[in-house]
Amino acid sequence: MKSIPSGHELIERAEQLGVSIYANDANVPIGTKPIIAPAASEYEIQYRVMQAEKHLREHRLWMVALASAITALVSAVAAWAAVLVNTVAKSC
Repeated sequence: MKSIPSGHELIERAEQLGVSIYANDANVPIGTKPIIAPAASEYEIQYRVMQAEKHLREHRLWMVALASAITALVSAVAAWAAVLVNTVAKSC
């Protein structure tokens, strides 16, 4: 497991993920950097960054699930075709 960034690295990672670093981000319009707005604590920013990374990982998992389902479907069709071919070959 990789370490949790801190300091400047944490701020850069938060910006990459689009995570707000301000304490009361509900009042900060998206895309603006208020001059006087208080920054959140480092713990809070780390928590937000971890939650954003977790969301991205979970969002990517649907692709794995879809690939697994397609593989299972192809396998079932192949098994069905083998049984069908075997049945037709025995009847001739």
